[in-house]
Amino acid sequence: MSESGSYYIPHGSNWPIIASIGVCTTMVGGSILLNGSDIGKYILFIGLAIVIYMIVGWFSTVVSESERGIYDSQVDSSFRWGMVWFIFSEVMFFAVFFGALFYVRSYSLPWLGGEGTGLATNTFLWPNYEAVWPQTANGPGEIGGKFEHMSAWGLPALNTAILLTSGLTLTWAHHALKEMKRGQLIAGLFLTVALGSVFMIFQAIEYGHAFTELNLNLGSGIYGSTFFMLTGFHGFHVTIGTIMLCVILGRSIRGHFNPKNHFAFEAVAWYWHFVDVVWLGLFIFVYWI
Repeated sequence: MSESGSYYIPHGSNWPIIASIGVCTTMVGGSILLNGSDIGKYILFIGLAIVIYMIVGWFSTVVSESERGIYDSQVDSSFRWGMVWFIFSEVMFFAVFFGALFYVRSYSLPWLGGEGTGLATNTFLWPNYEAVWPQTANGPGEIGGKFEHMSAWGLPALNTAILLTSGLTLTWAHHALKEMKRGQLIAGLFLTVALGSVFMIFQAIEYGHAFTELNLNLGSGIYGSTFFMLTGFHGFHVTIGTIMLCVILGRSIRGHFNPKNHFAFEAVAWYWHFVDVVWLGLFIFVYWI
């Protein structure tokens, strides 16, 4: 029950079934494409179009209802718990990849080198194996070619400073919203969006450097696969977060949000700070040590 003694019951909506159709179509199209049929890409694009249409339409409905004051404290609480569990799922998602990196570095490589076993397992694979990280030779005969690892200093360090700064500008915008200083709110959000965009540009440049100058790609042994899986998925999350921030910026310019009703802003802020923390882990464990 809410504070007013009412219980909110959502109205009927077509968006869930549209979402199901879009996701199903996308998965079918992707599967057909992966099996070598060109028609799969057309089905995939149709599915993605349906998903995008659903996201825009469903979120527009929620925004409209929120601005009309339809939602009460019960709905606000459900939104918050939904976002908490979503971020928790994201934590588990990245924990899997960090766990894989930890397992490879702390267990697999030492075991192959004979640590704790009394037998150098690598002698059965290739004699010149060295149990060091990062691995810069992809197996015997340097399958796929020799490659170099990515240095922590340069663009990765600069991107770290950029993301940390974006967290500060977003916090500034949040405080401005609480104090109803809309000019500072918009300025803080604009700077955060700009910093997120610069981060993505620098990561694209970094990937270009990896491909063309370091011969580093997904096929570059376990180092290449863990590097690109972790940094690539993080870059995808930064992209999604930047899009979300653009939406919040647009709503702020239109006069949405006030000190008591701004959960959408808070949800995006939680997500962005989560992305910041994940990058710190990436910089330390993937790039630095």
